[in-house]
Amino acid sequence: MAKYICKRLLQMIPVLLGVALIVFTLMYITPSNPANMILGDSATPEQVAALEEELGLNDPFLVQFGNYILGIVTRFDFGISWFTGKPIVNELLIRFPKTALLAALSVVLSAIIGIVCGVVAATKQYSIFDNLATAVSLVGVSMPSFWLALMLCLLFAVQLGWLPVSGSYGWEYWVLPVVTLGTSGAANIMRMTRSSMLEVIRMDYIRTARAKGQSERKVIAHHALKNALIPVVTVIGIQFGNLLGGSVLTESVFAIPGLGKYGVDAIKQRDLPAVLGSVLFLAITFSFVNLLTDILYSFIDPRIQTSMGASRRQKRLGTRKTEEAA
Repeated sequence: MAKYICKRLLQMIPVLLGVALIVFTLMYITPSNPANMILGDSATPEQVAALEEELGLNDPFLVQFGNYILGIVTRFDFGISWFTGKPIVNELLIRFPKTALLAALSVVLSAIIGIVCGVVAATKQYSIFDNLATAVSLVGVSMPSFWLALMLCLLFAVQLGWLPVSGSYGWEYWVLPVVTLGTSGAANIMRMTRSSMLEVIRMDYIRTARAKGQSERKVIAHHALKNALIPVVTVIGIQFGNLLGGSVLTESVFAIPGLGKYGVDAIKQRDLPAVLGSVLFLAITFSFVNLLTDILYSFIDPRIQTSMGASRRQKRLGTRKTEEAA
């Protein structure tokens, strides 16, 4: 397992470098001048030139990109914001917990709704509940999150006045954002749970468990659901990463001071270090979530860990035979 984790960590390096290169290139080729945006229209050409030299904007592209990556690797330094003058890493660490909390609450809500509805829909295939759940899941997948956020604000905040529309000062402020993000996630998880359960409940060991006289609830909960969870866990892990990125629009609509809103504001100001820092931070988090999801497989299904151990033993045996033959 340790060797597998180290291998996955090494595979993350080119992915993160690619993400950084793409974002850096897009910001680099943007026609606007950050020095002019920082100093304003009243700045003289000499002041603009001096600030460009101070920020390193006159250096070649590869030099700028190399200095940025070197600062992250050697000092965990994501740079200084061009507009606030504050270290980017401090802003990320302050704002990321709100984004992580929003994504975690949303994925918990979507997992509970999606798994329960998916199991019921699979066990009652072609029933009214199955058709209704499938239709609702299609609507949830197709519905844009920003549109749903606006509709929830109009209904529960403007019309009914039950919930606040912006901020993050108490639990009531998190209800609408969590429901907004959790709706589409629940639809995806429900569809995957339903299809996985339909495949599992037709297996021979499920029929054997029923023939032994076990209750239907025990057959579904202890035999079918556990073996159907592996693709569902994959969807949940990917969904959590998507919610971290998808919180950008939701945080902007509900004015939550998280990492997504910070990135949107940085894009508007063309604050290159802030944009790069927020995107790379999300990419690193998403990569670790995928790694944790893969590790979780071995705890859900012990056969995966057993097969990994068997493959290592076969490899050592093959190496030993080769040495003996030589």
